[in-house]
Amino acid sequence: MKLTIERAALLRSLAHVQSVVERRNTIPILSNVLLEASEEGLGLTATDMDLAIHEKTVAGVQETGATTVPAHTFYDIVRKLPDGSEIELALQGETGQIQLRAGRSNFVLPTLPREDFPAAAVSELPCRFTLQAEEAKNLIDRTRFAISTEETRYYLNGIHMHAGTSDDAGVLRAVATDGHRLARVEMALPQGAVEMPGIIVPRKTVNELRKLIDELDGAVEVALSETRICFTFGQIMLSSKLIDGTFPDYERVIPSGNDKIMSVDCRSFAAAVDRVSTISTEKSRAVKLSLNGETLTLSATSPEAGSADEKLAVDYEGPPLEIGFNSRYLLDIALQIEGEGAEFAMIDASSPTIVRDLADSSALYVLMPMRV
Repeated sequence: MKLTIERAALLRSLAHVQSVVERRNTIPILSNVLLEASEEGLGLTATDMDLAIHEKTVAGVQETGATTVPAHTFYDIVRKLPDGSEIELALQGETGQIQLRAGRSNFVLPTLPREDFPAAAVSELPCRFTLQAEEAKNLIDRTRFAISTEETRYYLNGIHMHAGTSDDAGVLRAVATDGHRLARVEMALPQGAVEMPGIIVPRKTVNELRKLIDELDGAVEVALSETRICFTFGQIMLSSKLIDGTFPDYERVIPSGNDKIMSVDCRSFAAAVDRVSTISTEKSRAVKLSLNGETLTLSATSPEAGSADEKLAVDYEGPPLEIGFNSRYLLDIALQIEGEGAEFAMIDASSPTIVRDLADSSALYVLMPMRV
């Protein structure tokens, strides 16, 4: 294997694939990135056995071949080379090492055989549809904050996606919950997604996909079965196992009959919650909302730090009401609301509250109250 490649092209592709590689690996080959030089250019692949990224990039290939090199070391070397460098890579047959040369810099790295690298899982992915990058970003950004990090409830460690209906129209829904809050976002059902099974996309896959599509404006091709999902865009392919579990019936968590409606300017509300919560204890992060007429009083008390309160003008016509929330969860939801106004629909101090974006009906959030 022998090739030359621009540093910028190699660095961009390496940055994408190496982030899948875990820093601590009990299986040495999983610490490596697979390099495959062919007439079409250089292919890079990394995997942790559950998730794999493959990317092709332009390179001048003099000799085809394949090997694997330590991912993080290789990435660090390329990152530290000067801008505009041209990199020469050559596999030394007699030692099995790979030589990297750029200007006056020369590195020799150990390799592991290409044959040891896990083969890509090949399975039928019968359901196929296309999402625009902006649609995919929207589904991820407005739900992933609610993904559970509790490993014992593994079926909550991802975003649940399924086809549903809303006002007699087909919708694609993305849902995440950790038991304390729930985020549900929907969009028009893409062509080809009608028969899709309900799936749970793991947290790590969600985060890697979000990073990869950050600079993308085009379309994302999605192919999936009940056990695997594959995203393809440009020269990149991200494939992943799905979480093997049953997502809870989240519709039962969304309350009905929440008749105490408060509308508030979302930016002012978020800023006030942030200020008042400075006083709340690190453990509970509790903030109390007290509604009386068209005045909302936010307050927090702590034996160590003292007390704080702040008043806001709101649109509210119900009876006086006091309800407490975790301030971190309140802020997480407030940050998802893109319009100016947020609507809180409540029943009482112990029942779940529904939060909506007044400017966008596609998203709905449910927040469990807490005692304060």
